Amino acid sequence: MATMTSASVTIPSFTGLKVTAGSTKMMNTTTGVKVVSTPVAKMSLIKASLKDVGVIVAATAASAILASSAMAQDVLLGSSDGGLVFEPNNFTISSGDKIVFKNNAGFPHNVVFDEDEVPSGVDASKISMSEEDLLNAPGETYAVTLTEKGSYSFYCAPHQGAGMVGKVTVN
Repeated sequence: MATMTSASVTIPSFTGLKVTAGSTKMMNTTTGVKVVSTPVAKMSLIKASLKDVGVIVAATAASAILASSAMAQDVLLGSSDGGLVFEPNNFTISSGDKIVFKNNAGFPHNVVFDEDEVPSGVDASKISMSEEDLLNAPGETYAVTLTEKGSYSFYCAPHQGAGMVGKVTVN
């Protein structure tokens, strides 16, 4: 509905559209002025509403990106050709990022953080798998989130002697 005054037209905000074919005529009883809404005028409202929807979608996407600023770093346990390695074996993440270790090949594997090579004050046992726990099947995962800045060295207990070691730097 429109409110007519002698100097301006005020259109209240709305949350939805109702469009019908043809034109709509309204009469303001206080001023005696007829308002005619044509399909062209309705298209302007539709375009404006679609623009608002676009702004909302863009804002929602931006919020989702910001909310997911804590990213995940995937690390394969064992190379695709069966090598006893972490892929990647040396990488950098931001504080609060999650690392997802995923069993790939050459299993069983685990992830143990070296208590002598983690930042001061970090309890390596709280972020490590126990040396007895193993990921035995392809696709099994172990995830950890690191918040303290610094360097962390880790290894696979069954394959440490074969060189299955890695290092992550948290910024």
